[in-house]
Amino acid sequence: MDKCECPNSVTARTSATNDHRMTRRTVLLALGALGVAAAGGLAAVPGTARAQALGQNESVEDTMKRLFAGKPIKDGAAVIKLDLPLIAENGAVVPVSVSVESPMTSASYVKHIYVVADKNRIPVVTRVTLAPEAGRAFMGANIRLGETGDVRAIVEQSDGSLLQVKREVKVTVGGCGG
Repeated sequence: MDKCECPNSVTARTSATNDHRMTRRTVLLALGALGVAAAGGLAAVPGTARAQALGQNESVEDTMKRLFAGKPIKDGAAVIKLDLPLIAENGAVVPVSVSVESPMTSASYVKHIYVVADKNRIPVVTRVTLAPEAGRAFMGANIRLGETGDVRAIVEQSDGSLLQVKREVKVTVGGCGG
């Protein structure tokens, strides 16, 4: 019995695949080379990623000028409630909440709520953007305070007017005053 001319035989199948042989080793070597090229930057689009330096190590006065361009800021104690502890035992986690009495209609609503810590290297701790659909002007978060200082809640209304309240927060080291 010589060769079987049947197309389903083992010899017929192996001889057809031997013409274009690609082993697992060849595939792994090719993928490895492609991975090394991508990691080395050969396959990447040239360009440098950089962190945004805007606002870093900026004084609170410069921050206010940059954000609000010298617009007058009125006292908002009648409509803004800033809730945060008077003494923060751990400056890394200070709970803060801001609520604003606003109708939240398309004609009059709170557009932004800013929380600014005067003594932080980066004074703007958070900014929340709201829309009339929110139904209620409220935000809550945990912020980081570097040292004892004023914390401000600044509210930007839909008409562009600005309101603010501030409160001093004493940051202690391990709950031992300081």
